[in-house]
Amino acid sequence: MHADPATINSAAAAFVAGLITSLHCLGMCGPLACSLVPVRGDRADAQIVSTLYHLARLAAYAIIGALVGALGRLPLTWLGAGALRYAPWVLVVFFIAVAFRLDRFLPRLPLLGKAYLTVHTWGRARSPLEAAAALGLVTPLLPCGPLYLLFGVAMTTGSALRGVEFMLAFGLGTVPLLWLLQANFHWLRSKLPPIALARLQTGLALATALVIAWRLRGTLGPAAAASGCGCCH
Repeated sequence: MHADPATINSAAAAFVAGLITSLHCLGMCGPLACSLVPVRGDRADAQIVSTLYHLARLAAYAIIGALVGALGRLPLTWLGAGALRYAPWVLVVFFIAVAFRLDRFLPRLPLLGKAYLTVHTWGRARSPLEAAAALGLVTPLLPCGPLYLLFGVAMTTGSALRGVEFMLAFGLGTVPLLWLLQANFHWLRSKLPPIALARLQTGLALATALVIAWRLRGTLGPAAAASGCGCCH
């Protein structure tokens, strides 16, 4: 039984993408997220700071999801049903790119990275709560290849509402490991060295790409083209 392509490009798939991508986040933006957590003796509660950071980050993802989803609606309307059936394969491409770190070859946007560092520096002179909220909101500005790719996948939803749903699910998928890292930074870094994280990410990303590709196999071939695969019904 083949899956409806519309179900592949879903919140569930985005959540899995978040879980897998969070392995990359542990090594890249994890230290930045952990710099927000108050040390002993600070008045701010570490759990409240972490919660505010993640809520602000999810809000930022939702805003980006709405924008790119709405933006993607126009090109999707120009494509016929025959072409639309291939849209969910973008998610397969995403997982393969993450597995083999092809995102390293994506052009970086230095202005966005500088804006993030400016806010990070500004936050050092503010309260932990203010800094957490500000850094959460500007997290999409990080020069992160997998995140750029996910924004592209969110465009294929062709809807502001579905774009919000997709990016929120992705963000929720990244929360568990990042929150665990914030609570146990040094222990996790010692138990999960970068090479182990990279290998685990590669294995999981490839396995997910294969599963999705297998479920999408019904979108290929003359029969699928004739039926339109039901993605527009």
